[in-house]
Amino acid sequence: MAAQQDSFVKNLDVTMDSQKSSGKIFRLEEVKEHSSPDDMWMAIHNKVYDITKFLNEHPGGEEVLLEHAGTEATYAFEDVGHSLDARDLLSQYYIGDLHEDDCTQKAAKMAESGEAGAPTGVIAGVVVAVIAGLGFFFLNKQW
Repeated sequence: MAAQQDSFVKNLDVTMDSQKSSGKIFRLEEVKEHSSPDDMWMAIHNKVYDITKFLNEHPGGEEVLLEHAGTEATYAFEDVGHSLDARDLLSQYYIGDLHEDDCTQKAAKMAESGEAGAPTGVIAGVVVAVIAGLGFFFLNKQW
């Protein structure tokens, strides 16, 4: 089972490279022009997304999207540790690729280092919550 899970994790497309290209190429300068609530684009893993219609539906609130509107937002996207469902949802807003001169190597480096998709803040929070819960249980136990 562990070997099967390791194989599954190694084959995950966290960088969304397998997403079929639309053939459209955008410069980062053009992406920056779309940074308002009525017209919002961002680049993630060298792919360009028009997330205007998603703004009000984002589970994390619209503020974080507004903060990164019109930018190369790979680090911010990965820092949160988005689920596979979130990545799949993002694909419906795909409109093209970032021009090769504007592409970053950050996505590849993050995937190689194991940093991509690793929500270390969430894991640390769970560990703290478990320890706190155990401490509460043992401190309130009648001896």
